[in-house]
Amino acid sequence: MHITQLNRECLLHLFSFLDKNSRKSLAKTCHKLLEVFQDPLLWSLLNFHSPAELKKDNFLLGPALKYLSICWYSERVKVCNIEDWMKNNFQKDFCNRHENTVNDFLLEVCNRCPNLLSLTLSGCGHVTDDCISLLLKNCPKLKTLRLENCVRITDQTLEAVTLYGGSLQTLHVDFCRNITRNGLERVREKCPSVMLKAERSANMIPDNKPEKKFMLEKAPRKLFQL
Repeated sequence: MHITQLNRECLLHLFSFLDKNSRKSLAKTCHKLLEVFQDPLLWSLLNFHSPAELKKDNFLLGPALKYLSICWYSERVKVCNIEDWMKNNFQKDFCNRHENTVNDFLLEVCNRCPNLLSLTLSGCGHVTDDCISLLLKNCPKLKTLRLENCVRITDQTLEAVTLYGGSLQTLHVDFCRNITRNGLERVREKCPSVMLKAERSANMIPDNKPEKKFMLEKAPRKLFQL
């Protein structure tokens, strides 16, 4: 029996065992398999492991997407997660080349995937509070949000959780150095049913120069003395 003689349910099942590149390659062989590749039911889960994968045309975004994971573990991630004030010109230029990659992709998710249930972002050093806030608004069914080593995430994201995360059950903000204890306590107060985890976040050094922080703390004292 030729593979194209199988019914659609069987073909969808076979496609589900393939990675994104293999699915795309198989879809190029005939029109029937291309239709299977384009079936939204095939794309309820997406995992990405490098920036280049987000720009490929080997996947489909749509209302069927429920589980999304973008996890980068590379030298590029290490550079992007260095404090901005510590980066040299070469490192800054390196980061600027792909600064909006994840944010732009997540905006597409906001527009096309209203039924998203779980989002995991790890090593995404350029993801912003505004992007996560918009996603919480546009994906009201989101139950799990895991953020790890996302250095631009601040208490603004935690505030968005209290405002728009009505369905949220699990929130992880591990190694996110720019969130504070106050922000975490507010989530615990406003969303007591949310399972909150923040490993090495609120105790880490914020993303500004130590001397700058010292001057900001010292200024009010001078005003008070006057």
